[in-house]
Amino acid sequence: MTDRSTQIAERMLSLRRIFAHHEAFGQLEEQFQVLLNRRWAEIAAGVSMEARGIAVIGASGSGKTTAVARLLSHTPGLICEDSKTSRMDIVSFQVPSPATLKFVGQTALEALGYPLRRERTEMTIWEMVRHHLQARQTLFLHLDEAQDLMRHQTPKMLQSVVRTLKSLMQTRDWPVGIILSGMRDLKELLNHDPQLARRFYPIEFTKLHSVTDGSRVARLAASYSDRAGLRERDLVQDQFAARLIHAADGEFGLVIELIIGSIEEALLSGDRCLDPGHFVRAFRRRSGCVDALNPFVAEDFERIDARALLQSEGLL
Repeated sequence: MTDRSTQIAERMLSLRRIFAHHEAFGQLEEQFQVLLNRRWAEIAAGVSMEARGIAVIGASGSGKTTAVARLLSHTPGLICEDSKTSRMDIVSFQVPSPATLKFVGQTALEALGYPLRRERTEMTIWEMVRHHLQARQTLFLHLDEAQDLMRHQTPKMLQSVVRTLKSLMQTRDWPVGIILSGMRDLKELLNHDPQLARRFYPIEFTKLHSVTDGSRVARLAASYSDRAGLRERDLVQDQFAARLIHAADGEFGLVIELIIGSIEEALLSGDRCLDPGHFVRAFRRRSGCVDALNPFVAEDFERIDARALLQSEGLL
């Protein structure tokens, strides 16, 4: 890469490393700290009580996975892994596909640092998971894409999943809190069993709306522009924030992606100001759409399916 392209790539990396705080993350952080403090107090007192969990729910692009990663990496006092003591306060992994209970258990063992060497039964695998969770002094188990736990499951298999989750939180010797993050189908898993639902605190990453969130989104774009060393122009127009929110399908994480992509367009063009034209190009690059189906161009932009790729006017 040339010096200029290297500098742009480094600047984009620094922008992607910024974590934009928002209301849902604040709720997640607060609830997690409550459960963590409760668990620490129980351990210090030498008592064992049933653990609780958190369900982080949102659509693709809402920012939920990034939020959980930020939470787990920036909570004071939380030890992800200690090589000297083998302590591992948090074990995090993505639910595998297919999400059979046996395969999920194998993945949990791998995340704990104990991959299976030979074939085991489902029951034995989960006994091993419980043993290693206690040996590692694990306080919370995080399962990402947890909605897959209920997909393509028979009623009997789904009930086994529910029993397993509850048993991890109820284990007498070492109860473990559970964090489930996933898309909105995750609600069905939790509501499948009232006893499971009451053990979880739900945190939902809801869609943004231009009326309530427009000014905040415009300020966010201006803030990122400033961090990139660019001036901003026309980013506080009445319709700009509404167009940006629609282009991101109302999802906070996608708003951030579009802002950063637009800044990259400005830097590649050698421009010193970030303006709506850069957002036009960023959306065109990511979707492959014609301008008539670009939310930053079309007059009636709210009719556009912002998630679709390679749209042409013939699809209207």
